[in-house]
Amino acid sequence: MNKSLPLALSLAATLAGCSLAPDFLRPAAPVPAAWPTQAADGAAAQPVPEDWRAYFTDARLQAPIAAALEHNRDLKIAFARVDEARALAGLARADRFPAVDANLQRQAALTPGDLTPGGRQTFSQRFDANLGIAAFELDFWGRVKNLDDAARANFLASEYAQRAFRLTLIGDVASAWYALRELEARSALAEATVASRAESRKLIEQRRDVGLAGDLDYYAADGAWAAARAEAANLARQKAAAENALHLLVGTSLPPSPAGPAAVAEAPTLRAGLPSEVLLRRPDVLAAEQKLIAANANIGAARAAFLPRILLTVIAGSASPALSGLFQGGSSAWSFVPLLKYPLFDAGRAESSVDLAEARKHIAVAEYEKAIQQAFREVADLLDARTRYAEQLQALEAASAAQAERLQRVDARYQAGMSSYLELLDAQREQFAAQQSVLAARRALAATGASLYKALGGG
Repeated sequence: MNKSLPLALSLAATLAGCSLAPDFLRPAAPVPAAWPTQAADGAAAQPVPEDWRAYFTDARLQAPIAAALEHNRDLKIAFARVDEARALAGLARADRFPAVDANLQRQAALTPGDLTPGGRQTFSQRFDANLGIAAFELDFWGRVKNLDDAARANFLASEYAQRAFRLTLIGDVASAWYALRELEARSALAEATVASRAESRKLIEQRRDVGLAGDLDYYAADGAWAAARAEAANLARQKAAAENALHLLVGTSLPPSPAGPAAVAEAPTLRAGLPSEVLLRRPDVLAAEQKLIAANANIGAARAAFLPRILLTVIAGSASPALSGLFQGGSSAWSFVPLLKYPLFDAGRAESSVDLAEARKHIAVAEYEKAIQQAFREVADLLDARTRYAEQLQALEAASAAQAERLQRVDARYQAGMSSYLELLDAQREQFAAQQSVLAARRALAATGASLYKALGGG
């Protein structure tokens, strides 16, 4: 075989083009160097656990999270998007190397006598077997390399986006589970209140029948019983909606959780004064950075359109008028077709392509900075909210204990005939509201811990 083909292959494989893309510089984080004072209160030196199971330690919660990571349809779509971006990156990288094809072909032609000099019909044929490179671009200006870099960055951005969605899914499942647990506990409390008020209504009715209670007490008890039934029905509706929301996130059915107060997750604390480390490891911020890298590389590819392109076609092999004559002495054949393309007039297309690429880079810079600012706000808000929710829960638990003590004393006074039923009913209402508020605060505190897992970038 002629030596031209190996020489051309070696030249194409080793030739490295210069890049016209601007040097990539990561923009400075447009956020304070430390967390707000209130948000950083109590911060110690414990990072986020590597495994989400070490963060969400309740086995009853781990089951729906694990099921969601396996069955959630949106997560399956996110994984497929990563596969799609990986394939596109593979296609872009393949363009940096010559594609060598092996060809075996036969050409046959029959020419009528009217078209031949001798007036006789002629038949001709030839067989060709060769290896060839077709229209391979010698990447002097880095156009193909920049397109490859952009495709790789887009692939990494999609992978980070999938990781961000995974963290969001874990946090959303945990929050939905806490909400369901809260509503189960509140529904159980409401059902117990309905039963208690039904019993009170029955006793008041009996006391009225013997003249020990008036109509006012009876109607108050009847109204309280009806109000409790209405609240129980409302909470049952909310609980059913919470179950449906959790099932949608999980993607499959789960056994019902036992009723009871929502467990409070232990939130990780931050290394003091290092918000940049926390924010720059968040997958959504990393995805925004990769999109910026891709936009930067696309500028280099667009600039290369102003410069000449060199395309190389090389074919080497054997040709013969008969199949048996292939690869015999004297049958070698080769073809070398270099092509230089230089843009002369494109009505401003190349210039507009550069402007478009630069505009998209400006957009990517702004989106990257916005992602960091949004991340900083989320973490700061959640750290502060966790402190305030803990204070609120402590106060509500104290208020609930006080209302329970009040109810006990008012009930004793009512049984002794020293207090009216309306006073007793008011104490019952206050205690029920206090108990419901405690359950809601516990859920809010737990949900804040779930949101922190996602805001801090997970493990």
